[in-house]
Amino acid sequence: MNEILPPGALEVLRTLCDGAPLVVFDLETTGPDRLTDRIVEVAAVKVAPDGEVSVFETRVNPGVKIPSEATAVHGITDADVADCPTLAEVGPRLAAFLEGCDLAGYNLRGFDIPLLGRELERVKVPFSFEGRRVVDAQVIYFRKEPRDLGAAVRAFVGRDHAGAHSALADSIAAAEVLAGQLTRYDDLPRDIAALAAFTAPLEGRWVDADKRFVWRDGAAVFNFGAKRGQPLADVAAKNPEYLDWMLEADFPDEAKRIVREAREGRFPTRR
Repeated sequence: MNEILPPGALEVLRTLCDGAPLVVFDLETTGPDRLTDRIVEVAAVKVAPDGEVSVFETRVNPGVKIPSEATAVHGITDADVADCPTLAEVGPRLAAFLEGCDLAGYNLRGFDIPLLGRELERVKVPFSFEGRRVVDAQVIYFRKEPRDLGAAVRAFVGRDHAGAHSALADSIAAAEVLAGQLTRYDDLPRDIAALAAFTAPLEGRWVDADKRFVWRDGAAVFNFGAKRGQPLADVAAKNPEYLDWMLEADFPDEAKRIVREAREGRFPTRR
């Protein structure tokens, strides 16, 4: 199956196989939370030291509803995975595919590896990431191609950013960058409401500024603590004492307002 990778890319990756195959993998999930979300698709490309390429690919029934926010990102619906195997069923094959291999991917360290490790542990499939060399292409990208304001000024304004980290200079630079983006990208919205919607993340959009709650299917869901991943409305109905505890504890005013209104039967609505 060597035709899956362009010959040049395959040869470069083969040079990284220092005594072990290299597996480049990615997960699609029910959301962006590596602590509570589940896998709905996993794919991995293995490059052996001799240049042989093999592929592991499957969709996974996560056993929970896929939120609309996640479907908007990867396009996978509940119906798409209804007849797919569970992770408990495919996990042993996946673990065997990864065994003895070094790993690579994009944002592996921050998301895919911790989520996969937790998920395999949940379904009791033995697997360890200990001793594996991990290459994260996102780290390389961010280090070699900075995405700070200075880089944006060079890209969209065509000058160096003098006076960086002076509040006024940074404000002027950010204004010039935004104008430059609107000039360069003809398909960007030209009204403020549509542009605000364009820059809001499709997945994991926060209900509050302190990120205590996150939107799932248009409903507010806890993003911390013992109730993480549970809808605010469910907790209000089944464990109202948890909300009472929050009102007495040291939480930001906005989070307390949301909780106080929930105790009164009023819940956030997504605009």
